[in-house]
Amino acid sequence: MSPGVLLYTSLIFVVLIQQAQCCVPSTIQAQVPVEVQAGYVVSKVNVGDCNSKRFYFSTCDPDFTVLPDGTIVTLRVTRVTSEGKSFCVWAQDQRHHRWKVDVTLTHTMQLPQQKTGVLRRFRRRWSPPPIFLQENSPPPYPKDLEQIGSDSSQNQSVYYRISGPGVTEHPVGVFSCEELSGVLRVHRALDREEFPVLIFTARAYNRHTHKETDFPLPITVNVEDVNDNAPEFVENSLLFTVEEHSKVGTVVGQINATDKDEPNTSHTKIRYILLTGTELFSVHSFSGVISTKSATLDRETQDKHLVTMEIRDMGGALNGLSNTGTATISMTDINDNPPTFSEKSYKARVEENKADVLVLRIPVEDKDLKGTANWKVIFKIAKGNENGYFRVDTDPETNEGLLYVIKPLDHEEGSHLMLELVGENEAPLVGGGAWMQVPVHLTVGDEDEGPVFTPPILTLRVKESVPNGTLIGTYTATDPETKTGKGIKYYEETDPASWISVDENTGGLKTTNMIDRESKFVSNGMYNMTVRAVDTSKKQGIGTVLILIDDVNDNNPVIMVPDQILCEKDRVLGSITLHAEDADATPYGEPFTFELGEEAVGKWKLKDAKGTSVVLQQAVALPYGLYNVPVVVKDLQGVGEAQTVNVRVCECATTTPGQEECVAQKRSAALGTWGVLAMLLALALLLLLVLLFVFICSTKREKLYIDDSSGGMLIKSNTEAPGEEVKTDPFLLLCPSPVEAVDTQSKGQGVGLGGGLDQQTLEHQHQYQGNGFQTSAHEYVTSGGQTNIYTSGHYGQGFYGDEGFHNYSNVLDTWRTNELYLENKLMYFCEEEDGRYADDLLKDYGYEGEGSSVGSLDCLSQMGVDEDSLDFLDSLGPKFRLLAHTCTHTAEEEE
Repeated sequence: MSPGVLLYTSLIFVVLIQQAQCCVPSTIQAQVPVEVQAGYVVSKVNVGDCNSKRFYFSTCDPDFTVLPDGTIVTLRVTRVTSEGKSFCVWAQDQRHHRWKVDVTLTHTMQLPQQKTGVLRRFRRRWSPPPIFLQENSPPPYPKDLEQIGSDSSQNQSVYYRISGPGVTEHPVGVFSCEELSGVLRVHRALDREEFPVLIFTARAYNRHTHKETDFPLPITVNVEDVNDNAPEFVENSLLFTVEEHSKVGTVVGQINATDKDEPNTSHTKIRYILLTGTELFSVHSFSGVISTKSATLDRETQDKHLVTMEIRDMGGALNGLSNTGTATISMTDINDNPPTFSEKSYKARVEENKADVLVLRIPVEDKDLKGTANWKVIFKIAKGNENGYFRVDTDPETNEGLLYVIKPLDHEEGSHLMLELVGENEAPLVGGGAWMQVPVHLTVGDEDEGPVFTPPILTLRVKESVPNGTLIGTYTATDPETKTGKGIKYYEETDPASWISVDENTGGLKTTNMIDRESKFVSNGMYNMTVRAVDTSKKQGIGTVLILIDDVNDNNPVIMVPDQILCEKDRVLGSITLHAEDADATPYGEPFTFELGEEAVGKWKLKDAKGTSVVLQQAVALPYGLYNVPVVVKDLQGVGEAQTVNVRVCECATTTPGQEECVAQKRSAALGTWGVLAMLLALALLLLLVLLFVFICSTKREKLYIDDSSGGMLIKSNTEAPGEEVKTDPFLLLCPSPVEAVDTQSKGQGVGLGGGLDQQTLEHQHQYQGNGFQTSAHEYVTSGGQTNIYTSGHYGQGFYGDEGFHNYSNVLDTWRTNELYLENKLMYFCEEEDGRYADDLLKDYGYEGEGSSVGSLDCLSQMGVDEDSLDFLDSLGPKFRLLAHTCTHTAEEEE
């Protein structure tokens, strides 16, 4: 090894040795009593700043020992003389380095003498070990503690000053420093519980420049603890509860105590001692846990125990400080006492025919805690209440049993009753004991009672519709006292439907009206009535008769909704569902069979029959309109009849099931103001048209020749001029030739001119009806025997050719005469002859709306409103259609 490395290693070793020496104090001084008891803490070898080294301590005096943390404790009683006592303590680290600590003991009556070398000079470059100062150290003061020194004092003159807690801060004035020597002094005693540690700062200044010559030096003063505080009980830690009759060793609770002295030392090691109640309880010496020592704790005997406790520090040593307190241990209740009855048996009297009456109050006694489940009693009737005449309640205040009779008793059935009552607690009984029972003797009083029906409810079975006067049964009563029915009269009490009469003497029940099972007075096939019986003493009794009515097949199935609306959709054959009901019960009711009447076969069909319903569907497409469909509905026995279902086929505005509505109906129901005005205008036009007909009929008549070439069709007349649709109709512009007018034998129909109006004319009216179309034919017989027919009729609910004119034959004849006259004129105009005025020739006029000063008559139907708002006129019938449209439609039908 080179000399440099060796030198470096030596320096490090010296530094470590110095550090170790600095962290172990060389001397310790302590003040103790003249007579030091065993277990007394003398002082402590504080090695807290030795870089967490672990030390092993030993002592050279057998009267003392050193704990692992450095605490010096006496092992036996030691006396300290006036000269004091000295011994040594050895400290050894893990590397087996040992240091000797000289310990000097003086008693409080003698001041320690200053010894040379007690003070130790600290080097500022190394943090000094803490200074240990025993708390509450006795006077005289000041006392020297240590001496500080700065390395700068080697080169210059310095002085020292200190500041901080204990000097210039609270607590002020405890420590001071000699400026020139650096000696630290303490001026008064300190309390460790108030100031366990004080850290102040020392500074070195140049005497001439008064500038700091080195870094500030922190100085730590640890105040050593002495056993000056007795242990104290924690508040509310002496209140405990334990269940009565607990087993031995049951934990009652734990006592908590504190000591203000230094923790984890013998000064705060508390021992718990039980002074009283040792026969019932015990306490663990150091945990403070109280346990039961006896199983005889009884709440009913003593519900609370007061136990005196002592707590002593120093592990219970005689020199330790102590305190005493009283622990309160309360007993909690268990159900160890069953309720007891105050009497061995009870007696009471009960009046017959009384209900909800208090019969008897039964007092009980329970020693358990009042108001708890261990005290509250539940009464039960163990025997004698098989018929449920009695009940027992509990008075919540007194815990008494309350015996009630809840159903009337009958003296004749038994004059004496015996009950067996049991009293139990809400909580189960501890210890497996038995509940107590007590007998109750009851006497039933006697009183005069009214007749009693036997049975109270009489059930009879009768078929409905039985003849009046039929005897269906007899209902009699007896007197409870005489056990006979002698002298009892019977009357009807209630008979809602007046179906039954009661024989006054015998109690016989006869029918007076037809019994109907489907009546509103019958519920589930049963009918109730009551009968009153009256004895010779005017006492009364009431009995109930329950009549079960057997059903007969006296009702046919009925279709519930005979009026239906069938909505058509895009050429799809529509259908509706028919539901039927039968008031009769099984087997005279459902399932039903459905059949179509002969008139509906081919147009309608039935499918999907399901007991009480069937689907009615179109067999072929049918025009809009109202149809009467016969449907035969029969019950399970085949009894039924034909019924008519009124089906309206239409386009629907709404198709919600059960709420269907036709479009026309909806529009008609919403005419509004414009609809009413349009109807009034149409009626006004009709009135003007009638006046025009009257005016035409009053003109001069000409002779007419009847020809059979018209085809028996209604010919348009009295129009201003042919409209567009008329001009294109070849039938209306056809001019019959003279030959056709004369040749009436070669055609089977038509109208011609010939003869004159003086020929005999006979009119016969014939009605033709089929598929909703009805015609009225008027036959005219000419002199040649040819019959000519003019027709007028209506389809559905609309008319063309008003039937109202049949009652005005004169006006109608005039109208038809004018028609024939105009046809004659038409044939005449078709002939072109010379010399005839141009105005007499037949001409085709232009369209009314163009080039005419008069304008078009079509405007009369518009009224200046939108066409959509007048769509309802399409459903008002042919009366309100344009004449040109009516004529065109008629001509198309003839073709």
